[in-house]
Amino acid sequence: MASKALSVGEVIDQRPLGAFQSWAIVLCGLVLVMDGYDGFTMAYVTTPVAQATHIPVHAFGPILAASLIGLMIASLGTGPISDRIGRKWVIILSELTFAAFSVLTAHAATYHQLWMYRFLTGLGLGGAMPNAVALASEYSPRRLLPSIVATLFAGMPIGGVLSGVVSSAVIGTWGWKWVFYVGGIVPTVLALVLVAKLPESARFMAARKKSPKRIEAMLRRIAPEVSPAQVDFTATSDEAARKGVPVKHLFTEGRAVGTILLWIPYFMSLMGMYFINSWLPSLLKEAGMSVSHSVLVTAGVSFGGIFACFAEGPLINALGSFNALIAEFLLSAAFLVGVAEVTGSFPLALFLGCIMGFLVIGAQAGLNALAAKFYPTPIRSTGVGWALGVGRVGSIVGPLIGGAMLEAGWRPKEIIMSGALCGLLGWLAIWLSKRVRGVATAYQPDMTPIAATPASGELNVRRFQ
Repeated sequence: MASKALSVGEVIDQRPLGAFQSWAIVLCGLVLVMDGYDGFTMAYVTTPVAQATHIPVHAFGPILAASLIGLMIASLGTGPISDRIGRKWVIILSELTFAAFSVLTAHAATYHQLWMYRFLTGLGLGGAMPNAVALASEYSPRRLLPSIVATLFAGMPIGGVLSGVVSSAVIGTWGWKWVFYVGGIVPTVLALVLVAKLPESARFMAARKKSPKRIEAMLRRIAPEVSPAQVDFTATSDEAARKGVPVKHLFTEGRAVGTILLWIPYFMSLMGMYFINSWLPSLLKEAGMSVSHSVLVTAGVSFGGIFACFAEGPLINALGSFNALIAEFLLSAAFLVGVAEVTGSFPLALFLGCIMGFLVIGAQAGLNALAAKFYPTPIRSTGVGWALGVGRVGSIVGPLIGGAMLEAGWRPKEIIMSGALCGLLGWLAIWLSKRVRGVATAYQPDMTPIAATPASGELNVRRFQ
């Protein structure tokens, strides 16, 4: 038996992943599926919406960027709020927000209405993602955190694939509006399920010294063999609540350089990802592909990303985060150039698009896992949210640059190839992290993983060195 009272985090870290935690993680994954669906809908319906509203396709850059601006603002703003009041209700309110404005987008008739509804949709999307990641990571044993968070992000490309499939199926039959109706109805139903079934983070409540009785009830479901007398329900080891504005703690306790070195690849990764997803269908069509084939190639990028999210955690564990990410950024640039070279061949473009999606989305999933692990519980939503917020600046810039290139007369092949610069610059930033000495970065291996629970079920507070 342990000789001292255990923190809530130590109980979770030392136990196998149980049904209670798995259910919470699955619900967070479903949030990300709908986030991915709604985030990519506008890219798939740009052409029919342009025809219905008589807005030129080249003018859709700001409309595509509008939701990303909302995403950025919500990612930066809701993290600190969640680190104060909790994760659950921020996730639910965010879900209802993007559901409502997805439906309203279907009724937009002017340029300004489209821009505003997509911006407000983005506010909901940006509030849901970092808080779902934080809550899921706080129910994950630390030794499994990279694999679980990376797998969780399979929800984004799954949502992107579903958006492409739904768009291909309903646009010709029921019209483009139904793509947005589906994106409003399903998240509303999911939000009702979250109200009834999603638990608040036990680690968060302990860090904020809230509701010991509720935490005790949760731990009985996570570790029924542990007596309440063994647990200090207000202690979280090295994760005590930080005073003051949560954002400033991203730069304290030796995290400043590590935070910056995490933000740069985030920026480049999301810039490249949204550049691809926002413009690839239209660019491939301009290059001579049919509408259905161009949509399927873009959906193939998301399809490849699904497998990447499942593989990313084991890949990081096997190669190390530095080696895995530096290879993914470099190779993603090469494969994007390959897609630009084969726009006349649908099968080859689809194949290369799937591989590129594996690399691009896999790198983003890896960065998300590292952010969740790099920051402690009291500032985790802030850390993940601000990393995503900085990345969202890149995701806004990407579609705008694509629109500017198109309006300036660049050929589709040239525009697609220019996106390779995002992968190259992300690779350079991670490579430079090895040259910085004497500071902690997210790319370093975890030196103190918690030991797994022994076969006997007895808790073990020893850490490996």
